[in-house]
Amino acid sequence: MYEDLDLSNGAHGVHVGAGTGYYSAILAEIVGRAGRVTAIEIDAALAARARESLAAWPQATVAAADGFTFCPDQPADAIVVNAGVTHLSLVWLDALAEGGRLLVPLTNAEWWGCFVMITRLGRNPDPYRARFAGRVGVIPCVGGRDPAAEERLKAALARGDFTAIRSLRRAPEEPDETCWLAGEGWWLSTAPAAKPL
Repeated sequence: MYEDLDLSNGAHGVHVGAGTGYYSAILAEIVGRAGRVTAIEIDAALAARARESLAAWPQATVAAADGFTFCPDQPADAIVVNAGVTHLSLVWLDALAEGGRLLVPLTNAEWWGCFVMITRLGRNPDPYRARFAGRVGVIPCVGGRDPAAEERLKAALARGDFTAIRSLRRAPEEPDETCWLAGEGWWLSTAPAAKPL
């Protein structure tokens, strides 16, 4: 799935749920020495191990922080989330550069669900293309789980038509009949993304 991020030398990748840094190192190889990787890990001990593991990649920095609320200091060409969430963080959507991609696993209480790839097409009025990127089973994201959101996600996953996802919409737009899954300030739609202005 990293190939689908379409990252090039010099890009900025953000890795939420970096663990000990294995996938952060892969991102660092992809973006090269001219690029940048911001690895975020909520567990301080794991973040310390990631710093040690990533010492050979000076373009990678590790933040011991909550990846659901941590905002990188520059726009991201890609954000990869390596822990299952019931809903999206608006911080991730806002941090994407124009053309940037978010790869996020939406998972139920049993840790199963689907990866969704979201691409920011423009800046105003925030058009996003979204699509099903694959099935997933992954550990839960600390801070990325909510009981009400989990119930909405459970219903969406039960419908099973993940491939119908075409766009992500944001407030002030309101969910309509094309809504696949709604969250606070965002919703996934089966309608194509609007053209950027």
